[in-house]
Amino acid sequence: MTPSNHIEVPIRVRYRECDPMNVAHHAAYPVWLEIARTELLRRSGRSYAEMEKRGIHIVVARLNIRYRRPAHYDDELIIACTTKPSAGVKIEHEYQVRRGDELLASATTTVVCVDGQGKLQPVPPGLFD
Repeated sequence: MTPSNHIEVPIRVRYRECDPMNVAHHAAYPVWLEIARTELLRRSGRSYAEMEKRGIHIVVARLNIRYRRPAHYDDELIIACTTKPSAGVKIEHEYQVRRGDELLASATTTVVCVDGQGKLQPVPPGLFD
């Protein structure tokens, strides 16, 4: 059984995400991480759209990626995302980008909750749990 704070999302590397050598550009990785993070939130029964309607915005405050091996055009990848226990105004996520059993990249993000004016807000109970 998969814990509620973990998700694995399949991604296929698209042509537009690659350089002329068909290697996935480093800028594609944050997009893939956001897809996994969004799906994890959705699985918890919430969505970014719902949060924004309530006046709560979730923004990335920190992003760290360690690239280990290249992904290539048309590779099938798994983006694994795990939420660490949150406290206060921040939520931390850990990621692995894999092609089969091969680790291509590892990453972490710290997201914070803010209101419409950018003022920090407490993390709503159960968010990403």
